[in-house]
Amino acid sequence: MIILYLFLLGVPAVLIFYVAPFLTYLGRVIGWYLRRKSRDRRAQLLARVQIEEEELRRQKKDVASVEEDEWETIESHATGSAANGEKAPREWEGVVGFFHPFCNAGGGGERVLWAAIRATQKRWPKAVCVVYTGDHDVDKTAILERVEQRFNIRLHSPTVIFLYLSTRHYVLSSTYPHVTLLGQSLGSLIVAYDAFSLLVPDIFVDTMGYAFALAFSKFLFPITPTGAYVHYPTISTDMLGSLDEGGQGLNAGTGKGWKGKAKKKYWHLFARIYSWVGGGVDIVMTNSSWTQAHIRSLWGPARAKRSKFSDVQVVFPPVAVEELEREVDAGAESERKRERVILYIAQFRPEKNHALILESFAKLLNQSPAGPPIRLAFIGSVRHSDDATRVYDLRLLAHELKVKDSVSFICDATWPEILDWLRKSWIGVNGMWNEHFGIGIVEYQAAGLISVVHDSGGPKEDIVVEFDGGPTGFHATTAAEFASAFKTAFALSTDDTLTMRKRARASAKRFTEEAFAKRWIAQMERLIELESASSSLDSSS
Repeated sequence: MIILYLFLLGVPAVLIFYVAPFLTYLGRVIGWYLRRKSRDRRAQLLARVQIEEEELRRQKKDVASVEEDEWETIESHATGSAANGEKAPREWEGVVGFFHPFCNAGGGGERVLWAAIRATQKRWPKAVCVVYTGDHDVDKTAILERVEQRFNIRLHSPTVIFLYLSTRHYVLSSTYPHVTLLGQSLGSLIVAYDAFSLLVPDIFVDTMGYAFALAFSKFLFPITPTGAYVHYPTISTDMLGSLDEGGQGLNAGTGKGWKGKAKKKYWHLFARIYSWVGGGVDIVMTNSSWTQAHIRSLWGPARAKRSKFSDVQVVFPPVAVEELEREVDAGAESERKRERVILYIAQFRPEKNHALILESFAKLLNQSPAGPPIRLAFIGSVRHSDDATRVYDLRLLAHELKVKDSVSFICDATWPEILDWLRKSWIGVNGMWNEHFGIGIVEYQAAGLISVVHDSGGPKEDIVVEFDGGPTGFHATTAAEFASAFKTAFALSTDDTLTMRKRARASAKRFTEEAFAKRWIAQMERLIELESASSSLDSSS
């Protein structure tokens, strides 16, 4: 990685040729030091896992049989048996490190993390899942309780270990008022070093999008397999194009003048670096077809040069489709219980564009002065003070638009609360440009809501698509288009409304937790095969 930086900074190739061997040697020495430093902690953690297993076994003797029954379908996917005297894949006892500094945030990315850990636990019961997190304000019990309350995901506590990072602020956007992309990416190297100084895992998986951390892992530990679950590329061709006049997103139209031109050059340079660091990842998963296309374009050439021939695989995020079908009725009887509520489930982040939905809602009310009352409900997690400030600003905007009495803000809602809103809401909305996937939209569909989503990204390409010969929702881009789509959705006849709800619910079956678990396990098996091969090679040398 450092070699690439030198090249991009214009360092002569001859000098790089002499520096490269030294840097490679330096990386190996640092990696050896970190392994040695964390050796005792690893032994202590594994001993603690055994103690907690015994305590849990005494408290609830039948927990193992209950879990096996719940995951019979996942176990049937397990493949292989021991060969040449080696342990069968199911008996793998290594440590998987999940790099997720904001694991307690409660968003869609966190649902993927916990579902991935649960699938890993069921497939490899003796494996230990280590989560590197910066959430110092909560302990293991509190985190796992929130996981169960927010996502209805119950994890096997003994084999989940949390290691607390002291450097998370280095990946906060607020730390870098300028050159934010590069600042956060380089900051992730510091956080990754912090993680490795606590424990060096057998497999290192990033589930937040810190590709630089994965490249750093390869720099320090070349034989340690790395995996990436990419929710969205850190930079993309769409982002580069958004700087031009008429572009969309947070940086729309900012490519003008000398500052704009400098920003363009900086982004193009960063894209080259990002493409290179992604080229070294062993196994790459994306959450949607949209993300897959961008990652193939960005990382593909570098991966080919480094003989990473495994293709980028789409592993759709897990959604509680089956539970929503059980808990939320979408039949004719439920129509009388639904209210004219527009629901938006999304973290209170700027790119989610809550303001666009507020503006479109105000337009809708101005266009529909008569009739039953219409309400807008925002449900989302508040991760830190910036999010809290954002909610405050949205409340002010609702007041300015004269719709505050018709708008509800539900922060850090529990899963039962979300279910209640899904039961009574009519429309589910998403206003983010180029949303990478959109778990909340699948939840809308599984609960039978009429979806109105931004005409871009994963919602357009993967979720709100034609299914069984008909539409499953509506697309929009501007505030006026969203308002028009809301009006159309409310004006559908009872029969047309029920037909669309049922069609959307049937379409949502493509995104079940079971489907995610099977695809995740298939990719984890490849990582474990790489780890086993590397361990054999290392022990024989």
